[in-house]
Amino acid sequence: MDERQRALVYAFLSRMFSNILDKKLIVELQKDDVILELLLGERKEWFLKKPLEELEELLNVDFTSLFLMNSMPIESSIIDDKNEVLVGLQNPVMQFYFEHGYELNLQRSHIQAPDHLSLECGFMQNLILKNEIQAQETFLEQHLLNWVPMYLLGIQSMAQTPFYQALCEFGTEFLMADYETMMAKNG
Repeated sequence: MDERQRALVYAFLSRMFSNILDKKLIVELQKDDVILELLLGERKEWFLKKPLEELEELLNVDFTSLFLMNSMPIESSIIDDKNEVLVGLQNPVMQFYFEHGYELNLQRSHIQAPDHLSLECGFMQNLILKNEIQAQETFLEQHLLNWVPMYLLGIQSMAQTPFYQALCEFGTEFLMADYETMMAKNG
């Protein structure tokens, strides 16, 4: 996988974990056989055959249940045993962003935590596009790999739709494989 493809996967993950899927995005995904095959494999027929209204409702109920009600995908709330979200420079992820010139304006986003999975994936995309290899390795080691695989594996078992079951599995496998490939290439 080349750097452009890696950046696109991180962008995809960032979007998938940021918010519910609207009809427009669902239709775009239905038209993208490469993504559906990669993500869902044999389960892609479920995504293609459901009526759009029903599919949208099923996906949005599942997203809300998984990522808003049960356990939000926020590093500090998962890692910190106090179960609180750290903001500002007291948040290690925000410090990492700051050290690497990544400006994050949470006021312009519905996501209010700098260490939300969606924002962390967006940051990785940015590091890839800027070709900051050491920062990519460090961020994966210190942040993403420290909590995301464990989180996604736990959430996967609660997912009610094949889409979010597959997304959790794909996200876990991608992060692990991406890190292994980087270490083999740069190690």
